[in-house]
Amino acid sequence: MSSSAHQSPTQPGVPGAQTAHDHGSKSRIAPEEIAVGVVVGRASEYFDFFVFGIAAVLVFPHVFFPFADGLHGLLYSFTLFSFAFISRPFGTALFMNVQRRWGRSVKLTAALFVLGTATAGMAFLPGHAVIGDKAIWLLAFFRLVQGIGFGGSWDGLPSLLAMNAPPQRRGWYSMMGQLGAPIGFIIAASLFLFLHWSLDPDDFLTWGWRYPFYVAFAVNVVALFARLRLVVTNEYTAMLEEGQLEPISTREMVRSQGYNIFLGAFAALASYALFHLVTVFPLSWISLQNTQDLNSVLIVQLCGAVIAIICTVISGRIADRIGRRTTLGLFALFIGVFALFAPFLMGGGSVGQDIFILVGFGLLGLSYGQAAGTVTSNFEQRFRYTGAALTTDFAWLFGAAFAPLVALGLSAEFGLIAVSGYLLSGAVCTLLALRINKAFETKD
Repeated sequence: MSSSAHQSPTQPGVPGAQTAHDHGSKSRIAPEEIAVGVVVGRASEYFDFFVFGIAAVLVFPHVFFPFADGLHGLLYSFTLFSFAFISRPFGTALFMNVQRRWGRSVKLTAALFVLGTATAGMAFLPGHAVIGDKAIWLLAFFRLVQGIGFGGSWDGLPSLLAMNAPPQRRGWYSMMGQLGAPIGFIIAASLFLFLHWSLDPDDFLTWGWRYPFYVAFAVNVVALFARLRLVVTNEYTAMLEEGQLEPISTREMVRSQGYNIFLGAFAALASYALFHLVTVFPLSWISLQNTQDLNSVLIVQLCGAVIAIICTVISGRIADRIGRRTTLGLFALFIGVFALFAPFLMGGGSVGQDIFILVGFGLLGLSYGQAAGTVTSNFEQRFRYTGAALTTDFAWLFGAAFAPLVALGLSAEFGLIAVSGYLLSGAVCTLLALRINKAFETKD
């Protein structure tokens, strides 16, 4: 999930390095082949996270927080929702050490095993009615472990893809990894929709909700083989060596590249702030207000996810024409304008809520499609592999981790104007970060 290098491997300052396109390069993997691994890998990871996010609305308040009223049950669930984003940077640091000791394939296998096991483990948890508060503590533990596994699952394929993409098509190839988000959401939401629609409420809350968590483990196994097929090849290793994409210790990264990490994270904040406000938050607000059937909301969100896929693809075309920095800033402005209408749409009954979801997903695709391709573009080459991972970790933490919790809590207290405030703050942070970061003013 990175961008093109502003100091490419063939520029002065990186002596002897070669890109995958240089004559005599040892690597022969086409960008399209790398893109397949990127999309499959990201879709599996996002599936795990969306399974939890949807269950945080439909299931957890009833199964793990039955003692709380509807609002507080959701707020408790969203508190646990944030735990994975808090632990994710620690997972990145831990598994970078694993990679330095035992290699990329061991790291990736272990991380996806941890991620899949934590997600599947939630499926076996008894509810609060059976073991009391221990159920909540175990759910919190699995959520923290899920974040650690997610952080460790960084494989460098997006960085590799951006480096081996044709210079005039880097926006196009950068958006491919971002397709995993709407694809993962479609799979997770479709499963929950089918189960929630076909089962009676008691069966769904007793055992039906567990099936998506079981499926997560199988999805991770498929994704693991798809990614290992690339990661363990000699060509992949050669390409990483050519690009100096090797793990750097977190301490060294923060000491020498901390500015770039945090500025890069804030540069993508508008996209990440919007992310959970069109996926998880509408379900929670509508369930509280009881303005429409939740199955209908899931159907609208599935349509929105399809729109997001289309808009993500479009973002690649736009970015190749006007630049990724300009694209990210432009759609941050659009998100800011969209934020002004959020209270009227979400408070305007089912029609307004559906419009909020569909338009929000469209803007999400257009902005998120280039978010990760832009935030790491100013890293020096040797720091790009670890820098891309940590920048993404902190973008999720600052922008998305607490979005459902804050938006729902403040909206319940002060009204839907809180949603506007949250989205506007993300848009402002993105525009300020892009303004400050002079590296974004280069040819990219």
